[in-house]
Amino acid sequence: MDPKSQFGDSTATPTHVWRQATRHLGRQVLVFDRIESTNNAALSLPGNAANHGTIILADEQTAGRGQYGRSWQAPPGSSVLMSVLVFPPPHLRRPAVLTAWAAVAVCELIREITGCEAKIKWPNDVYLQDKKVCGILIEQRSGGQGEQAPATVVGIGLNVKQPAEFFEQAGLTLGGSLFSLTGESFDHHAVARQLIGQLDDDYGRLVDGNIAVLEASWRSRLGLVGEQVRVETLNGFREGRLSDLTLDAVTLAADAETPLRLLPEAVRHVHGL
Repeated sequence: MDPKSQFGDSTATPTHVWRQATRHLGRQVLVFDRIESTNNAALSLPGNAANHGTIILADEQTAGRGQYGRSWQAPPGSSVLMSVLVFPPPHLRRPAVLTAWAAVAVCELIREITGCEAKIKWPNDVYLQDKKVCGILIEQRSGGQGEQAPATVVGIGLNVKQPAEFFEQAGLTLGGSLFSLTGESFDHHAVARQLIGQLDDDYGRLVDGNIAVLEASWRSRLGLVGEQVRVETLNGFREGRLSDLTLDAVTLAADAETPLRLLPEAVRHVHGL
């Protein structure tokens, strides 16, 4: 099928189509010069097996967004702006699992190309040298008539080329890019291709049942187990020692109290005290 007609959006059409030799994701990458939102574009694709693993990649977004309705802005050609459309099995469809998968893949990519260790900040940000370089947004669409399963889109925005001055002038004191923090210049399309390969490898391990490796890497990069933390939930705040952290439960231990176990999807933020 012609990718332009498959995309079905009269306001934008892909300028290039990449074909990646991957197992699950990126066998079709629709590349746009400019688009409103890669997540919206991915969600507009029909929910059938032919579109599983399709990736929307853009040089510029005019209406990009992040977690909790925040906007996501990046100069044209400065970042990896991509959304991955997947139809994972039910046990992997949870936002906590998919956010961890994407965040760990970004951290692995950063280590591979820069030699630096990145950290994950709950729930969906990747930090390098105490600066935010990446945000992740999971969105899901209920399965409609004729769709094989509910569609899930994993949106990733990774800052690549912006100089430090960009973040200073924008008032983004916690923002950074691979260039501003390492001094190394990277081609954002080359970084995107490598990230797609990392995401595909890690997704393959998930569907093969090896979730323990992802969970261990995610827990390590959050780095909060054993520390006193403040947890923001949908219903307020709780404090205590983070005694355990898995993709099934955030466990807080407090003196003379039964441990409190929270579903990760119910936790908005976890801050060290």
